[in-house]
This record gives sequence, structure tokens and C-alpha cells, in this order.
Amino acid sequence: QGQVLESGGGLVQDGGSLRLSCAASESVYGIYTMGWYRQSPGNERELVAEVDSNGATNYVDSVKGRFTISEINVQNTIYLQMNNLKPDDTAMYYCKIKGVLDEYWGQGTQVTVSA
Repeated sequence: QGQVLESGGGLVQDGGSLRLSCAASESVYGIYTMGWYRQSPGNERELVAEVDSNGATNYVDSVKGRFTISEINVQNTIYLQMNNLKPDDTAMYYCKIKGVLDEYWGQGTQVTVSA
């Protein structure tokens, strides 16, 4: 549907870094939160990190100290800086935007961390 634009996945070695970006289109109105979820084969989709319109953040325990989510900027874009990546971080990463009227998901970007 084009409301969520993701980029930045790829293949890195254990200990490497990647930065994901997620931008909301102009049709998304009144953003409450933006965040990243991930899903690997055989597992449920889980929240990785999210930020609300006031800048408050939330992280899953397994990424604390390694991942940093930015505030929502004026272009309604967020960044997820992922450092010290581990093979267990390998998954499809999805951006989710919660707005006043609806919530929107991106199509996903693959992150693969080799041992």
C-alpha cells in the first residue's frame, strides 16, 4: 500500500553493524508510535524496539545495549542502529506505524548475521 518505506537490511558477520530506516508516507496521519518487529522461521513476530511521539522508547531485553532507535523526526522517519549483531538477530525485520486512524506494516527487510 506504500504507507511504510523500509530500507537497510543485508548480510553482515557476527559482531557487525547495520542501520535500518523506516519512513511514513504523507498519507499516514497522526503518528503515535513507530517501531521495528522481527520474525524468524518457526517463531512468532516479536517487538524489537519502538518509539512514541514523545520520544519514549521500548526495547526487547535481548537487544538492549546493542540496538538504538531514534526519535521520530520531522520527515516521520526513524532509524534503528544495530551494533554487535549476533546470528540470533537473523530475521525479517518489519516496521510498524501506529497512527490515529490505523496501523501500518512494511513489507519487511531481511537481516542475516553469519557466524
